[in-house]
Amino acid sequence: MSAVRLVDIREAPLDVAEVCAALDDPASGGLTVFVGRVRDHDGGAGVTGLGYSAHPTALDRLREVCERVAADHDVQVAAVHRVGDLVVGDIAVVVAASAGHRGDAFAASRDLIDTLKQTVPIWKHQLFADGTDEWVGTP
Repeated sequence: MSAVRLVDIREAPLDVAEVCAALDDPASGGLTVFVGRVRDHDGGAGVTGLGYSAHPTALDRLREVCERVAADHDVQVAAVHRVGDLVVGDIAVVVAASAGHRGDAFAASRDLIDTLKQTVPIWKHQLFADGTDEWVGTP
């Protein structure tokens, strides 16, 4: 079975239980999950919503990141990112790692979300309460 159990970019709401189920394995003693949600503020300004856009290569790039993290940490991983319009409280991203021990799972989850945010071409368009907006993560 592949170490990368679930990788997707989708418009539909994300389900944490789906990500956890993808990593169900009786050999795993540790399962860590990071859930990124839309918050109501950024940089001192009120956020009313946002939109995520993905480059056509984003899914392939996300898969590459997952494969590298799984190999580097000897874990199983899953990652799902949402695109489209989201509101405060919506889940934007879920990443998870499972391993024989918690330390490996924690390290892999941290590496996965950090590398995803730095290298996968998914861009955030934030809408602020004062009517202004800002693109984040664009080249």
